[in-house]
Formats: sequence, C-alpha cells, structure tokens
Amino acid sequence: MAKPRDDRAWFLVLPVVALVAFSALIPVMTVVNYSVQDSFGNNQFFWNGTAWFKELLDPATDLGGRFFDALWRTLLFSGLCLLIEIPLGIAVALTLPRRGWGVAASLVVLALPLLIPWNVVGTIWQVFARRDIGLLGAAVNGLGIDYSYAQNPLDAWITVVAMDVWHWTSLVVLLCYAGLRAIPDAYYQAAKVDGAGAWAVFRAIQLPKLQRVLTIAILLRFMDSFMIYTEPFVVTGGGPGNATTFLSIDLVKIALGQFDLGKAAAMSIVYNLIILTVCWVFYATTTRGQSEAAR
Repeated sequence: MAKPRDDRAWFLVLPVVALVAFSALIPVMTVVNYSVQDSFGNNQFFWNGTAWFKELLDPATDLGGRFFDALWRTLLFSGLCLLIEIPLGIAVALTLPRRGWGVAASLVVLALPLLIPWNVVGTIWQVFARRDIGLLGAAVNGLGIDYSYAQNPLDAWITVVAMDVWHWTSLVVLLCYAGLRAIPDAYYQAAKVDGAGAWAVFRAIQLPKLQRVLTIAILLRFMDSFMIYTEPFVVTGGGPGNATTFLSIDLVKIALGQFDLGKAAAMSIVYNLIILTVCWVFYATTTRGQSEAAR
C-alpha cells in the first residue's frame, strides 16, 4: 500500500516563493520591455523589436564587437579562477586538521576573507598592489620587476585574478573539507589494510566522494566569477584601456555611462542566458557522468 502523501508543508513555503517571484518578475519584465525599445530622451520610448539583439550578436557591429570582446575576457577570467581555485581548494582542504583545537582555528581563519564586503576587497587590493605605497607593489618593484596594474594589462590581470583567488578559494576549501569529513572512516581503514598510499586513497576514495561537492563549488565559482563587477571595477576600473573590462563592467558603462537602456537590456538578457546555459550544461553532464559511474 502506497504511503499517503502530505503536501501541506508547501503552504509554509508558498509565501516566500510568491515574494521572491514577485520581486524578480518586475525587474525581468522591465528589462525585457527596454530590450525591444529605443529611447530618445525625455522618457520617450519607441518600438525597436529585435534590432538590439541582432546588433549585439553580430561581431561586425560596434555593439557586437564590444560584447564579444568583453565576453571572451570574462570567460578567460572565469576559466583562470576555476583552474586555480578548485585544485588549490582541494589541496588546502586535504591538509587541514581533522580533530583538535586546530579545526576551529583553521575554519575561522579561512572564513575571514568571505566575510569582507566586495567593495572593501577591491579597496584593499587597490592599495595593497600600488607601486608607491602598497606592500605588494612596492615589494615587487623593489625586486627590480616593473609592476603597475594601472599601466600594464598583464599586471592588471594578475592582480584581479590573485584578488579573486584570495577572496574565494576559502569557499572551495570549506566545501571540500565538509565533503572529506563526510567520508566514513571504514573507507580509510580498508585502504590501510590494502596498503594504499596517499595518492591511491585520494584517487580511489576522496576524489570520487567529492564529486557532488565539487559540482556545487564549480557552479558557484563560475557564476560568481562570470558576474564579477565590484572588485575589478574598484581596482582597475576596467583598465588599463579595456584590458579588464568584463561583461558586467561593460554593461554598467552602456546602461549608466551612455544611458543606452535598450542596448544594455538586450545585453543583460543574453548575459543571463549564457550563465543559465553554461550552468545547465555543466550540471547535466556532471550528474549524468555520476549516475553512469554509480551503475
């Protein structure tokens, strides 16, 4: 006999769902409305159809070229952050103590960067990396290396990537540490009996058990890094030139700097669709691989 199903608990969640849906629906409708219109000032809007989207997706146009340049920069930034933060987070999590007073101390220290507001992180690194008064900038230049994130595009990239790694690797570490703590001791005892080394234990036990945690970590870090705005804007302002002008920064420049609401709205919709598509593809591929491995 099938167990009766009680859905009354959903009534406790419905008010929150309705509030979130309402608060999200109005901005989305406004953006969609702007994306199909043009404005000539004085709050006068005219129907423009899909012209902004066609121009945005055509690399031959000024808007399209600008969009794709910013898109490749953003994808490169997200890729670099993931390539550094995920392996580094796993390595640090493996070295953390499993018992004793060091556990609480390590977790508190790791959580500190996550508690700092984004604009404060940008301000810290803006001063820290300055070549005249910053500890990092002055030290690097003291070694005879000409370092200036305000003038050299490569130095600007190194600075913003290092800043993101410093700020967000702790999140990966905490997630991986929680996943490692969830592995039963019986697995380690069996590996010890078989004479498995540290690398064999990591490859056969720890890494497979961390797959779900790593999926969450990669998704979170991709979305955060792909949407990053405050930190690089505070440090470099998108410069030097357009070297660190990511999609989020370019979007704000178009919307608020040039006040081209139609172009900005079309770009924001495409921007959002790219994030949703990449996350869905990654999640579907990862979960399918995990289900096949579990069979």
